[in-house]
Order: sequence, then structure tokens, then C-alpha cells
Amino acid sequence: MTIQDVLRQQTIELPSWAFGNSGTRFKVFAQQGVPRDPYEKIADAAQVHRYTGVAPRVSLHIPWDLVDDYDDLARHAKEQGVSIGAINSNLFQDDDYMLGSLTHPSASVRAKAVAHHLQCIDVMRATGSTDLKLWLPDGLNYPGQDSLRARQDRLADSLAEIYAALDPNHRLILEYKFFEPAFYSMDIPDWGTSLLHCLALGDRAFVVLDTGHHAPGTNIEFIVAQLLRAGRLGAFDFNSRFYADDDLMVGSADPFQLFRIMHEIVQSGALAPTSGVNFMLDQCHNIEPKIPGQIRSVMNVQEATAKALLVDADALLEAQTAGDVLGANGLVMDAFNTDVRPLLADLRESQGLDPDPIGAYKASGYAEKIVAERVGGNQAGWGA
Repeated sequence: MTIQDVLRQQTIELPSWAFGNSGTRFKVFAQQGVPRDPYEKIADAAQVHRYTGVAPRVSLHIPWDLVDDYDDLARHAKEQGVSIGAINSNLFQDDDYMLGSLTHPSASVRAKAVAHHLQCIDVMRATGSTDLKLWLPDGLNYPGQDSLRARQDRLADSLAEIYAALDPNHRLILEYKFFEPAFYSMDIPDWGTSLLHCLALGDRAFVVLDTGHHAPGTNIEFIVAQLLRAGRLGAFDFNSRFYADDDLMVGSADPFQLFRIMHEIVQSGALAPTSGVNFMLDQCHNIEPKIPGQIRSVMNVQEATAKALLVDADALLEAQTAGDVLGANGLVMDAFNTDVRPLLADLRESQGLDPDPIGAYKASGYAEKIVAERVGGNQAGWGA
């Protein structure tokens, strides 16, 4: 199989919320032509797939993407040339969850949080989604605020209720984050905690890795390798960071890190559609246009993937076995320093796509069309 063949199989899921207004903790910035409902979000996501050819799925966020008829929303997605991907729950915007949701000291609050996930599972059934993605914002701001151990016990019980409600073809994919919104201790702060809960739940529970959810200097590709060894890497959330969970365009801060991650993915065979690893963008385009921002991010992942595929695996193994430190590193660096943009341009042309996705989108007139048409109503934004 050639590099082009592998790249043709690559898919990257898009988040519905990336097409709404977003901003910093201080302000959400409004842009013209922003979607007003989930139907328009999906239409915008379909534009990214139209010009890149590798973004055929759209993640939904509940309750941000609540509609009356999910069968109809799924039909709309199909008409646009895409499908519904993972369903993401929301445990961070309800007043009842100030002290936690699935780990809250109150049984009634925990029951409310579990019930929300049962609602998400209903959405999965209606849309044909198979992944329930859960990011837990629960944690403590102060020592002594609550029992660290008791919160883990409550979390295990809550997750077990949710897991038991899944259909046989469903997966639960569990995210982690080392800090924020809690600052003393998050209830799922790292991949080890997420993995322990997944192992306790069963074979259909997997870890989600968000590239922005680690402490500075963390070797993320090592975590990737370990989770792949354990067969428990279920999904990727791609973004980029300078200081914290910045949610910038993937590869914008450290393209070499993205390459190193994709190298581990390629070496483990996890790029194959049958691997079970779902790759998704999770980004906020606060100051850049939404659709071109997603197109650029998809292209960044494609470039890092193509470079990773250029690493001569046989020669690398030979150098590693011989203890040739400089030779092994040189093989990796040569691949990273290769300009793969002509290769990807040729690939797109072979697929009947424009070799310049961003230029093609700009020339399409779609941006001007949505600015003119989307007048009135409430724009979608972070939290809506």
C-alpha cells in the first residue's frame, strides 16, 4: 500500500461547536454568517469535507445541539455528504454541578448527571452514532473540600450506570484533563486514571486523548504508545497549546510534536480505519474564520501524517537495533523536514479535489452566501 493509499483512508471528525462563536474567558467574539442551529453547523462542517475529502463526520454536543427530530438531523447530514459522529455530554454549565456532577456528594445531583448521559445515548440511537464521549469537569479547588477517594468511588458507580445503558455496538470514551476548571485536583486528571476506570467498566470503554490537556513538557507520544499497547486508545482530540488548554489550531504551536504523535500512530498501525481510534479536531476559532480554520487544521494533520508515513520503518528498526543513535534520529528528522505539500496536492487532484482547499473554499462564494442569508435569529456560540 502506498503513502497515498493510506492517506486516502484517513478521516478526521469535526466538532459542531467549532463553527459557532467562541472566545476567551473575557469575551465571546461574534462573526458574521455564524450558524444559528445544528443544521447550519452541519452545513458548514460539510464544506470542510467538500474541499479536503477527509472530514466525513460531525460530533454533536448535548444540549448545545438539541433538536426536536434527530432522525431528520441525521438525514440532513447525509444530504450534506457527512454523518453524525460522537455524541458529547455536557457536565460543566449547570448550577447544580458547582461541586461536581458524577462525583457530587449529593446522590440526587449524581442521578441528574447520569440521566443526562442516558439522554445522550438516546441521541446516539436516533443519529446512528456509536461513541459517547465524556469529559468530566469535576474536581476540587481546596485540600479538604471533599474526599479524594470517595469521589473516585462515586465516579466509578456513576460510570457503571452509564456504561450499563449502552447498546452492544456503543462505546464509552473517557477524557482526562490535568487542571481546569478545578485547580487542586481534577477527578480524572490523567490518562492513568481514565484507563483504570475504563478497565473496570469493560471492553467497550476507551480513553480519549486531548493534545491540549497535559502539563507543559509532557511526552504525549509516550502516552499514545502506552494506550495503543493496551488497546485502549479510543479517540484523539486535536488542538494546539502554548500555555494551557488553548484550543488553538492543531500543529500551530508545535508542529514537531504533532509529527511525533502521528509517527507513533503510524508505527502502531492505528491510522487504519479498523483500529478503532477516532481522530477529531477540538478547537476554538476565536479570531479566525471558522470554516477556513477547520480546513487549515485538517491540512495540518494531513501534513503531519504524510511526514510520519515517510519514515523508513525498516531502516529505522535497523538503526535502533544497531544502537545507531544519530542514524535513527536522522531518519525521523529527514521525514519531518520533507515538504509534503506537493504530495498532498497531487493526492487531492487524484481525488477530483482542488489542490488548494482554502483557495477553493474562498473562491466558492459560500462565505459571502452565509453572511447574506443568516440574518436574524440567535447565533450559535460557546455554550449554545
